[in-house]
Amino acid sequence: MSPVSREITLTNNETLSASDAVIEPADTTQPGYRKALFALGMGGFAIGTGEFVIMGLLPDAAKGLGISIPNAGHLISVYALGVVIGAPLLAVLGARLPRRNFLMLLMALFSLGNLVSSYAPTFYTMAMARFMAGFPHGAFFGVAALVAASLVERHRRTQAVSMVLLGLTIATLLGVPIVAGIGQWFGWRSAFAIVGGLGVLTMLLVYLWVPYQPGDKSASPLRELSAFKRKQVLLTLGIGAIGSGGLFSVFSYVKPTMLELAHLPETMIPIVLAMFGVGMITGNLVGAKLGDKAMEQTIRRVLIWAAIIMALFVVTAHNPWLGPVNVMLVGTVVALSAVLQTRLMDVAGDAQTLAAAMNHSAFNIANALGAWLGGVTISAGLGWQSTGWVGALLAIAGLAIHAWAMADMRHKSH
Repeated sequence: MSPVSREITLTNNETLSASDAVIEPADTTQPGYRKALFALGMGGFAIGTGEFVIMGLLPDAAKGLGISIPNAGHLISVYALGVVIGAPLLAVLGARLPRRNFLMLLMALFSLGNLVSSYAPTFYTMAMARFMAGFPHGAFFGVAALVAASLVERHRRTQAVSMVLLGLTIATLLGVPIVAGIGQWFGWRSAFAIVGGLGVLTMLLVYLWVPYQPGDKSASPLRELSAFKRKQVLLTLGIGAIGSGGLFSVFSYVKPTMLELAHLPETMIPIVLAMFGVGMITGNLVGAKLGDKAMEQTIRRVLIWAAIIMALFVVTAHNPWLGPVNVMLVGTVVALSAVLQTRLMDVAGDAQTLAAAMNHSAFNIANALGAWLGGVTISAGLGWQSTGWVGALLAIAGLAIHAWAMADMRHKSH
């Protein structure tokens, strides 16, 4: 735990800086926190499966809806748009609700959106259903992160938040490949019915295992919206929205890229998706541990790493062995999520609910931006591998925003 920045007054009128004293963190972990984290992680698993499974079924969805694959990619962007709009709106409206009840309500909306997606007959109705499913996404993760952080000691916050996100990353390893495989056998629409069922299961687990926490009765829309007046909040959101775009640029088109360039058989695609999931789990866990020790250094190093592996994808996408390995390494960029979530807690002041929810709006702006820019470069004839260049440039831009945030902090400290 970092030393508390205050002075301790001694009886002889001397002062001792707290940095000279050894202060052990008190163990404030709440009993039953593991079950609570599991329930919250199940929500992450349901949402992660629902968000990413369409990427593995994109050609099937395009054929079923009678549209091109790049146009089907707009369904990814529509979902992300739902997250971007829903996160701040629902966070502001629900800040005063008991957090357990709020989480159950959000998961009910998510389940409904996916169940509607399972039978939406046209592209436009499907787009509306995907928007509905994405609407509670950011608010759920934001509130779940606040609950998770409140269950453990302060110096373990990032790791607790990462347990919520672990459900999302496990979804990419198990949920997405399994549900995508079921979708290929029984029709791509069946995948969304399964996701809806996972949402209902999450509601039950949250009710049973997440401790009751009263809402913030002093919260108000104006107080929550004050987060947007904080420069560090906006810069942190910018790092996630821009720097993580490459992750989604590559992954949104991973199936056609591996089929067309690496010439992998379609039966290998679930394995590639599972490798991406392994990368996400590794990045999430390692990034959280490093983030609790050195937050700003971790953010900077992950962005540099992202720029390198995205650029390498331009070359390795043509290789049936190196391409899947690089896809796995691209997944490790998710390490940014938990670290940025904790950074937002530190800079958001008393507008915690909105700031926490907006972290996932930022990542879904990255989702929409990455998928859109990747589609633009592909449609322009630059090839499926061009998504790697998009990712590298976005990572470099995220690194520049982080440098701006650090310069602003140094200026204020002076």
